[in-house]
Amino acid sequence: MNSNKIIVKGARVHNLKNLSVEIPRDKLVVITGLSGSGKSSLAFDTIYAEGQRRYAESFSAYARQFLGMMDKPDVDQIEGLSPTISIDQRTLTNNPRSTVGTMAEIYDYLRLLFARSGSPYCIHCGEKVKKKKILLPGVDTSRKTKKKYLEIFACPRCKERFPKLEPRLFSFNSPYGACATCKGLGTKLDVDIDLVIPNKKLSLAEGAIQPWTKFFSNQPIYWKKLEVIAKKYKFSTKVPVEKLKNKDLQIVLYGDPLSDKSEDKNSDFFEGVVEILQQKHAKTDSNFLRTEIEKYMKESSCPQCKGNRLRKEALNVVIDKKNISDITNMTITEARKWIKNLKFSKDERKITDQITKESIKRLDSLIYIGLDYLTLDRSATTLSGGEAQRVRIANQINSLLTNVIYILDEPSIGLHPRDIDKLISTLKVLRDAQNTVIVVEHEEKIMEAADHIIDVGPGAGIYGGEIVAEGTYNQILKNKKSLTGKYLRKEIKQKKNFLHKGSGKNIEIIKAKEHNLKNISVKFPLGKFICVTGVSGSGKSTLIIDILGKALAKKFYRAKAYPGQHKEIKGIENINKVIRIDQSPIGKTPRSNPATYTGVFTHIRNLFTSLQESINKGYDAGFFSFNVDGGRCQLCSGEGYAKVEMQFLTDVYVECEECHGKRYSDKALEVYYKGKNIADILSMSVEEAMNFFKNVPTIYDKLKVLHNVGLGYLPLGQSATTLSGGEAQRIKLATELSKRSTGKTLYILDEPTTGLHFDDIKKLLTVLEKLVDKGNTVLVIEHNLDVVAQADWIIDLGPEGGEKGGKIVFEGPPQEIIECKKSYTGKYLK
Repeated sequence: MNSNKIIVKGARVHNLKNLSVEIPRDKLVVITGLSGSGKSSLAFDTIYAEGQRRYAESFSAYARQFLGMMDKPDVDQIEGLSPTISIDQRTLTNNPRSTVGTMAEIYDYLRLLFARSGSPYCIHCGEKVKKKKILLPGVDTSRKTKKKYLEIFACPRCKERFPKLEPRLFSFNSPYGACATCKGLGTKLDVDIDLVIPNKKLSLAEGAIQPWTKFFSNQPIYWKKLEVIAKKYKFSTKVPVEKLKNKDLQIVLYGDPLSDKSEDKNSDFFEGVVEILQQKHAKTDSNFLRTEIEKYMKESSCPQCKGNRLRKEALNVVIDKKNISDITNMTITEARKWIKNLKFSKDERKITDQITKESIKRLDSLIYIGLDYLTLDRSATTLSGGEAQRVRIANQINSLLTNVIYILDEPSIGLHPRDIDKLISTLKVLRDAQNTVIVVEHEEKIMEAADHIIDVGPGAGIYGGEIVAEGTYNQILKNKKSLTGKYLRKEIKQKKNFLHKGSGKNIEIIKAKEHNLKNISVKFPLGKFICVTGVSGSGKSTLIIDILGKALAKKFYRAKAYPGQHKEIKGIENINKVIRIDQSPIGKTPRSNPATYTGVFTHIRNLFTSLQESINKGYDAGFFSFNVDGGRCQLCSGEGYAKVEMQFLTDVYVECEECHGKRYSDKALEVYYKGKNIADILSMSVEEAMNFFKNVPTIYDKLKVLHNVGLGYLPLGQSATTLSGGEAQRIKLATELSKRSTGKTLYILDEPTTGLHFDDIKKLLTVLEKLVDKGNTVLVIEHNLDVVAQADWIIDLGPEGGEKGGKIVFEGPPQEIIECKKSYTGKYLK
């Protein structure tokens, strides 16, 4: 066995065609190629999956009983494999308690620092709390015995006891340290009156109280009580809500002010709409009902802790006049500076030196990888896939592991070209610690920095799965068979189209000041291809997603989410539709797939229903659905797989032993169209299905749009849980493109080139240009320079990230940004 190489022989996972490859160990290796060519199949589903399986073999007999359920990758042999660690783009956690500080393990050190060196102050009078010794009761002081004392913290002025300073006091994940009101979340849900009564022109009798018209099974009881209270206070339920007196509306919302709330609830006592919703939300065991009620609620800062998550006592412990929440509110750069400048006595340094050293080391790792603009209290759920991935990479730098195989999925996502160098340096740190770093990537600068490149192709899906070229960057550059090489040597260039004139109308945001935005006003010319760019943390997502996107969603679709702070938005009347396409999953279970999401599966099921055999046997469209009883497999309920919770490992999905992953019963699989059953259709790629259904326009047209956005390789039935963020986004884009264009639609896309090869980007740009040709407006947040260069209008934010960002650096056409000396984007476009 060659210890200097990872040798893969005969890999056949997904579309890999008996692929064999030798990967040098302790090197930075890039795997590239078209979307769907087999890059992830090689890196994650073969190398990582086998590494995980072998690691699990070292567990106890109890743990190994699950190993029969962990499928071995379809590969003949892998040599030179050491423990593997996968760092992908998927959302790291849905836990609202998780923050950047907890993810990066910095918060643990801050808790320790405040517990050991913090100065507590009385929560009542503000006096500094001092440590006192109290003689334990029952101790005989007359004898010459060792006295026993209890050390306590107490206020010298008001004698109020203070809890002992220990790390758990500063933990919002512990009941001991968490704010009692919000349970450590920092926020609470309140009923939003505007969502409960969205149309005030309706009367109460006409259904103005929207939740009562939707899901309350006992609403007749509430109506009866409401009519009684209306009669008591002499107001009508048949006049528009907007014409009710304020005091009468308050009674409807908050209940009878003169009644005793302790009365029997079966009487005519009326609690008020708000109280009824709050109680139902708090007490229901139904997740469905709770979710429905939350549609009429909004999140706000906890009134007790003011969003700081901790109990009062914890927030009254300070170091250098700052409490622990003051530090977590800082950016990573600011927190590092504060810790670095702390002054302790000689005795204190014996306690704090190691704590501050470890804290600074972890903060430096985050700064090193380009996340200096994040605040430590930033919720993990709000991080992009790329940001979450880079936090995990920073953690690995601190772990000091060696002889590990790291497998990363496009770590450059979300990074401005200026910040790519920081990422490359980080990857080299991991490599230089005697680790093998395998990166699935399309970014040219990372390829140039790599020790070895593997180009997978030549096409996607059934046309891929082979090694087209491998070697150094210069060797790929010269390889005439490599499509990647052709783009790298500029043999194929992204075609620069003409600039769209636009409609002459604008949408304008006035005085945006959410997060780090500096009270900026910006115009978006309609009927153009607009690109918003800027370094990481400059405010792009805040401006486009949090303010513009949410404001338009609220206007057009009565969305629940509130837009970020701004004075007003002008020109909304110039569009009649807004479509936001992000990278969130198209579904959370294996049931969801591209066919069901796009709606093409409905037409396929209808086609099978119309077959003579189905008519003879009485099969309807539901019989060919795997979401309802009928023709689906009864053992797995149409999922095709069973979920095995591994506890200490990632959950594993294993093939159903009854239907073998086909989802359907034998009866359903006996119905054929042109020699294929329903399971065979779902196994087809989009491109294969296009050829198969070329004479069925309702199916073909939807498939063609998927193909046009670069998803021709994707199997129709591929589980939503296995799709990348970029694939999910393009499926959503295809779904919207298959609908009729209004010519006055605003499309908002967040980094649509995620996961795309140079050639795929070319196809995507063609699709987006066609939308603009029809009079629509396409607004993208993007760093890819090929896309930026194609834009009709560029809005560049910056100049830096975090507090040094949030300003408009440039607005105008791409040819002018090159002359803007303040713009990093202009510098890299030259």
